[in-house]
Amino acid sequence: MDEDIRGLLEGIKDGTVSVEEALLELKKKPFEDIGYAKVDMHRKLRQGAAEVIYGAGKTPQQITGIADVMRRNGQNTILITRLSKESAEIVTKTHPMQYFEEARCGVIGEIPKASGLGRIVVATGGTSDVPVAEEAAVTATVLGNEVVRLYDVGVAGLHRTLAHLDDIMNANVIIAIAGMEGALASVIGGLADCPVIAVPTSVGYGASFHGLSALLSMLNSCASGVSVVNIDNGFGAGYLASMINHPKH
Repeated sequence: MDEDIRGLLEGIKDGTVSVEEALLELKKKPFEDIGYAKVDMHRKLRQGAAEVIYGAGKTPQQITGIADVMRRNGQNTILITRLSKESAEIVTKTHPMQYFEEARCGVIGEIPKASGLGRIVVATGGTSDVPVAEEAAVTATVLGNEVVRLYDVGVAGLHRTLAHLDDIMNANVIIAIAGMEGALASVIGGLADCPVIAVPTSVGYGASFHGLSALLSMLNSCASGVSVVNIDNGFGAGYLASMINHPKH
């Protein structure tokens, strides 16, 4: 999309495209209505990243139809989140994809090379948090970032966190993912000089209230520079981290 707009502007500049022709191209529908979905064609132009398909609740046929529209309109890389293995097997018959089972994500097309300012570190309190972490890591990778994974470095064994100080202190953005009491975000926030995005997970026993305890702990973090996304929202964390790692010039 960016290349198309740039081509129009260059055409106006060198006289090969009239202002009226350029206006007509820009006025073309910003979305395509296919009945069960209105596929956003201007998302990348507005927000810097193309539309992502949320797979949960959609049939494989609906996902395939949305992907058809995206590819027809020049979207070369399509990320599908919360995609079951069964749906992925059906969709891939029409649109070959890489499927990341632990992350429950599928990627149609090529994953771009890293173009961010630095590294995004994805850290988890425990192994049980890895599925959410993988969603964050895959999202950030697809959006053009170098990702470093630090898994099972929670506060129950603080020496595990401290063993990775170089990675933590050299990161451009850190995503801290934890359930239970969610303390990892505060610990990392107190060590790092970069933004920390905290992700509470629904991992934990009864009084964790399916992630609510971790969410409230992270919201009340005394460490500066910690922001919080919704429970189990690895995608949101990966997307935000990519925005921070790709500042506009």
